[in-house]
Formats: sequence, C-alpha cells, structure tokens
Amino acid sequence: MQPLIIRIVSLTLLSALTLSVTAAQASERLSLQKAIELATKQDPVLQKQHYQQRATQAQSIAAGTLPDPKVALSMMNLPVDGWQHDREAMTQLKVGVSQQFGRGDELALKRQQLMIASSEYALLRADRTAQIRAQVSQLWLDTYLAERTIALIEQDKALFEQLVDVSKASYANAVGRTRQQDVIRAQLELVQLDDRLNVEYQKRDATRAQLMSWLQSGQIQTAWSDTRLAEGLPSLQVAVPTLFVQGKPDTQRLLNRLTSHPVVLAQDVRIEVAAKGVAIARQQYKPQWGVNASYGHRSDMPDGSSRADFFSVGVSVDVPLFTANRQDQWLSASQADQEAIKTDKLLLLRDLSGQVEKEASQLRRLSERQILYREQLLQQTYEQAEAALTAYTNDSGDFAEVVRARIAQLNARVAAKQIDVDALKAVARLNYYLTTYQPGAAHE
Repeated sequence: MQPLIIRIVSLTLLSALTLSVTAAQASERLSLQKAIELATKQDPVLQKQHYQQRATQAQSIAAGTLPDPKVALSMMNLPVDGWQHDREAMTQLKVGVSQQFGRGDELALKRQQLMIASSEYALLRADRTAQIRAQVSQLWLDTYLAERTIALIEQDKALFEQLVDVSKASYANAVGRTRQQDVIRAQLELVQLDDRLNVEYQKRDATRAQLMSWLQSGQIQTAWSDTRLAEGLPSLQVAVPTLFVQGKPDTQRLLNRLTSHPVVLAQDVRIEVAAKGVAIARQQYKPQWGVNASYGHRSDMPDGSSRADFFSVGVSVDVPLFTANRQDQWLSASQADQEAIKTDKLLLLRDLSGQVEKEASQLRRLSERQILYREQLLQQTYEQAEAALTAYTNDSGDFAEVVRARIAQLNARVAAKQIDVDALKAVARLNYYLTTYQPGAAHE
C-alpha cells in the first residue's frame, strides 16, 4: 500500500502548489468591495431618483406661482342689421385682462409641500446604496461559496480517483483485503462527487450571472465578466457592535438607531408632506379672489363727432358656503392619509426591529458553530480520515471506512466554509438594517 501513500502526498503537494499560484493571481480577481463600488457607480435607479428629485423641485416652483392672467379681446354690441361699428353708441372694441389668486396661503403651502417631498429622494438614494451593498454582498458571497466548494470537491475528487485506481490494482492483483464491493464503492463515490460538482457549478453560474448583472455597463462588464472572485473572505463587521449585549440587541438603543434609517426618515418626510396636505385642505374654506380690468374703444359717430372710450375694473370672489360635501371631505381625507402614513412608520420600525433580532440570533448561533468546527469537528474528521487510511494501508482497516471518513472530512470542510459565508451574509444584512443617513455623504 506504499504507492497509495506516495500518491496522496504528491496530490497534497500539488494542491498546495496550485493554491500558491492562485493566491499570486488574487490581485487580478474581483473583490467584494470592488463589486460594490462598480454596482453603486452605475446603478440606474440612483440616477432615476436624482432626476425625480430635480423634477419635483421644478414642480414646486410651478405650484407656488400664480396662474397666468387671461386676456380677452371682443367686439361688443355690433348691430346685426348692417354690421357697422360706428353707427351705434354702444358698439365698442373691448380688451380685458383678469387674474385669479390662490385661496389663502394655498400656493405657498403647495410649494413647500413639493420641496419637502423632493428631499425624500436623497433618503431613497441612501437606502438604495445600502441595499446595493447588501444585495451585492449576498451574491458575491454565494458565488464565492460555490467556487470554494468546487475547489474542495475537486481536491477530493482527485484523491478518490487515486483511491479508485489503487483499489482496482489491489483487487486485480489480489493484494490485501480489497474486495469487488470496495472498487464499486470507490467508483460510486467518484460519480456522486461528479454530480455534486455539477450542482455546485449550477449554483455558481446562477449566482455569478446575478452578480454580473449588477456590473453590466459596457466596458465594465467586459472587464469583469470572466474574472473569478478573490480567494479570501472579506472582513465584514457589524456596523454598531455596541448595540448588542451578549449577541442580543438592546431594545431602546436599537430603536434610537432605527429611527435614523433612511427608509424611516423617508416616512417622516411623507408625514410632513401629508401635514402640508392637511394645511392645504384647510385653505379650501377660504374664498378665492380675482381681479379684472377692461378697456372699451368706441368709433367716432357718422358725423365725425368723437365718442368717449370706456374703462372697467372689477373684483370676483367665490364664497364656500356649502362645505359638507367638498371642503369637509377633503380635510377628512387629508387627515386620514396623514394618520395612515404614521401607522406605516410604526409598522416599518417594528419590521426592522424584528429583522435585526432575527439576524442577530442567527449570527450568534453561527458564531457558536464556527467555534465548534474550528476547535473540534475539522480536526476530528481529519484525524478520523488519517486513522482510517493508516489502518487500511496496514491491512487492519476497511476500505469502506476510508471512503466514509474522506467524505465526512469533505462535508465538514464544506460545512465550515458554508458557516463562515452565512455569518458574513448575516453581518451584511445587519449592516443594512443598521444603516443611518448621513446628509454629507454622496448617494448619487
């Protein structure tokens, strides 16, 4: 059985050499931070929200401006029995202008309402930036896990190929205790590893395609579409670790933190906009004023005598006397809308708080599992695999046990990597929920 040991040692050295070569190429690979920067830089939603803010600001100026004056030109009192403009004294060419004014402070309030509404887009951009960071992190980590799982399986696949060759040779030469079922078992495990590889390749291709969809922008897509991810896991830390006591969030401090989240602040903006809507509805009880002025020119009489021109000026006002079915209902609707938005804010805070509790609990359990794997399971499965191989090479062990031990070791290594990735994904989600808005930061 010595050739088997020599081949295993050679395989281990080859794997180490391969890892050292790939580590030298890591600088050319796509890191998580680079993926986030690229996705944020070219996100069309951020650009759309920027234009929406500009549009709302422009609307606020228009909404606070008086309506255009109306100009009227008319020929008045023209006799129909001859259509002569100088025969009748009442015939005149009249030019008039009229101007309507808003009800009370309605125009100023509408302008303020839209200006307040435009400030929401800065908050939405901050939230979108945080969402991009979280979503790209999830996809990058999923792709990374699939790539590392593939690497681990391919390493063990090469080992199982060696085991298949050795078992066939041992069985053919009737050396040791190798049986036909050992050969079949080794071949079966090799086929199952191939199937497992295909599954992981499928996962990697799916998550990689989703990740690259965030980076699709002309030359940027060409530069990164065929690039593998960086080898090492990124260093992600919870944004505010002091919020947690023994892995559990402090309720009051968490609530204070969540009230500064961009989506919560956006709800505050909507509440303020709704309050302006209530104030505008109250203005509907006030009368609307208008002024008008006109100048009437009369032609000279048939005998050449001149006629005096006319000038008129007037004021119009509508008086809202019957308010039950109009003004009262508008006010009631505005007040109800404001209360509904306040309720939305409470529901949003409750949901964010629940998500933080959930992620903190998962992170706490994942941390416990990380310790268990690093301090016990990985070492124990390694020792078990080595002991099974040693026993088999000394003709005192079972080949099936060697296979089971190697599969258990592979599963433990894959599970450990899965736990590390899941922990970082939980941190990324926590950091999104703990995002706070910073007015000076760029979210374009």
